[in-house]
Amino acid sequence: MARARAELPSAEALLAMVDREGRLALRVTPGARVEALEITDGRLLAKVREKPEDGKATEAVRDLLARALGLAPSRVELLRGATSREKQFRVNA
Repeated sequence: MARARAELPSAEALLAMVDREGRLALRVTPGARVEALEITDGRLLAKVREKPEDGKATEAVRDLLARALGLAPSRVELLRGATSREKQFRVNA
């Protein structure tokens, strides 16, 4: 069975959440059934299928953010939260 495409908000909605220094904070749910980015109550929530082992979930979040923003993954850099569900990325748009 083919995997469903990830549910993604518009790039404009995501860019509106980026602060002046290019930082974007979010909460991650690893091991989810579906991949998605959601904006709920002014917070960004990311759901990824990868398990939180050896940074796999963090890389999956980075790739998902890059795809939603229309950027190369190298333009999305993890700043804080490598082992936490609360993460902060720098977006170099």
